[in-house]
Amino acid sequence: MVPSVVIHHHLSGVSVVGRRHLHRGYQTPLNAVVLNHFQIVLLNYNMPLHCPRLWGKKQCQFIANRIFSTLRTSDSQVPPEIRSSNKKITELIRSGRLEDARAFFNNLSLRNTVTWNSMLTGYVKLREIAKARNFFDEIPVKDTVSWNLMISCYVSCRGRRHVEDGRYLFDKMPERDVISWNTMISGYAKNGRMDDALMLFHCMPEKNVVTWNAMITGFLDNGDVKRASELFKRMPERDAASLSALVSGLIQNGDLDEAENVLFEYERLGDKEGDLIHAYNTLIAGYGQKGRVGDARRLFDQIPLHSDDASGRKLRFERNVVSWNSIIMSYVKAGDMLSARELFDQMGARDNVTWNTMISGYVNVSDTKAAVKLFSEMKTPDALSWNSIISGFAQAGKMELAFDHFLRMPQKTLVSWNTVIAGYEKNGGFKEAIELFVHMQAEGERPDRHTLSSLLSICAECADQHLGMQIHQLVTKIVIPDVPLNNSLITMYARCGVICEARTVFNEMKFQKDVISWNAMVGGYASHGYAKEALDLFESMKRFKVKPTYITFISVLSACAHGGLVEEGKSYFKSMILDFGIEPRVEHFASLVDVVGRYGQVEEAMEIISRMPVEPDKAVWGALMGACRVHNNVELARVAAEALMRLEPESSGPYILLYNMYADCERWKDADEIRMMMEKNSIKKERGYSRVDSS
Repeated sequence: MVPSVVIHHHLSGVSVVGRRHLHRGYQTPLNAVVLNHFQIVLLNYNMPLHCPRLWGKKQCQFIANRIFSTLRTSDSQVPPEIRSSNKKITELIRSGRLEDARAFFNNLSLRNTVTWNSMLTGYVKLREIAKARNFFDEIPVKDTVSWNLMISCYVSCRGRRHVEDGRYLFDKMPERDVISWNTMISGYAKNGRMDDALMLFHCMPEKNVVTWNAMITGFLDNGDVKRASELFKRMPERDAASLSALVSGLIQNGDLDEAENVLFEYERLGDKEGDLIHAYNTLIAGYGQKGRVGDARRLFDQIPLHSDDASGRKLRFERNVVSWNSIIMSYVKAGDMLSARELFDQMGARDNVTWNTMISGYVNVSDTKAAVKLFSEMKTPDALSWNSIISGFAQAGKMELAFDHFLRMPQKTLVSWNTVIAGYEKNGGFKEAIELFVHMQAEGERPDRHTLSSLLSICAECADQHLGMQIHQLVTKIVIPDVPLNNSLITMYARCGVICEARTVFNEMKFQKDVISWNAMVGGYASHGYAKEALDLFESMKRFKVKPTYITFISVLSACAHGGLVEEGKSYFKSMILDFGIEPRVEHFASLVDVVGRYGQVEEAMEIISRMPVEPDKAVWGALMGACRVHNNVELARVAAEALMRLEPESSGPYILLYNMYADCERWKDADEIRMMMEKNSIKKERGYSRVDSS
């Protein structure tokens, strides 16, 4: 019998039912041939590879038959020298040393088909298509496994040419087995060619459960829920793997109610193949992801707590740790930490996923105290546990505690470094973030997009062009910039006043721009007084059918204010409401008041304020105050100043502006009144200062 350690090493995710049938009835010693055939057969066994826990009785019986029928006939006939060589090649490939495996293979004087297939497996696993094909053509005596390996290599890579190459070999095969057919059908399905897959399916002389599951999964992956469901109903034999594949696919296509109907119908019909717990868990998680926590809990409550009922009768399945984790995660996602904690306390055996889900849940609702308490109770916190608690401290602004836990962390990951750097950036610790980044590089940790994005945000906040350009150089060397990273570069250069560089990055994005890219560039032009360029770009944005947001119009109105384009500003404000359905916010009114008031129409600006559907803030009154100061409208200036005094009672700015306006008009009595108000309210004039860059 194959030792269980081998089975567990290769198939640790296989269901209990599956493992039982893999173990049953095969007597053979552990050797390289066993491992080699495991590897080759599993690589060809397409459907379950990506999700071995779905393997049921039928699949595992098939795998076992496939492996051990070969072993029974060939193992005793293979010379020890060849068995040893095959084992060595397998070990080298499993450790990623493909070139060493090939060098060892080239020096062998004795080989058999298994030796050739073992070497071919290495090329296939790494998807080295050209090398695999050259090697395949050199094999002196090819068996069905050789052909199946090469076909799987082609069809595992997306692209019409690769699939056609796989089909060419399939048609040339001297003899096909069920794996050959399943491999080709799966290849068509993965590449969206379901008509070709269906044609092959109908031509297949003998189908097994894997064949049907491959077709069902293919239809679901390509969004054809109806045909997947119809095929499931037509299956001559269904098992838990078939059910789980259909339920998972229906969830991915957003049809959760149909997934539940399928699950209950399967259970009602009394199909006895396999364990239903995986399908139940998948559906609970699906409901949780869609915010349907009530449905998730109802389903969870229907799963028996134990596999025996009150009468001692053996039930088909019971709750496992994944069931508990799925329902707890559903509550956490919905922000209901009380219900999540209630289940957590009821749960018997917890794993790290359970603890991490609860800790991250408390962090998300800003309950750092509860998160820290749970973290301290964990026996073996992993990297995710540490990162979650560090993130919690950072979100709460407690960077000293975040950094302390970071230093105590036994094994830091890239996420750990990124979390602390981002925490410093969000909390204004720009110097500390840069120092930590330098230390990160010294430790040999390679930054990623998240690291670089945080650093670019710091450069933008500090308007540090020199550092920003250095980070840009790192971006070009380390990563292929995605849209968010390019947006960060545009924002950084715009904030630093290097508009030409910002536009260069913007132009290089070509058709990958999103609305944030356009907003960053329009805003950059507007903030630096390039009104014409900002408005021209906005018109281009509309031509490219990019729907503007409320942020876009803040920049557009600001550009109109800088350019003295009063009528254009009013027109854009109306267009925002009528053409794009954007409800004006207080920021838009502040910009409109600035547009109108800056060029002398202060009474109209006051009328805009009086008609505002929202309460004016200091930006609105500040815009009016500035306009009144420029155009010497003392009466409206007083209205604006008094509003600002109410909003910012400790600020001396409104008092000083109004005092100076009265003094300019030689209204000394009113000026003295303002001075006395300042003394009465203990308002002190703020000191003026200048900042000189010593660099």
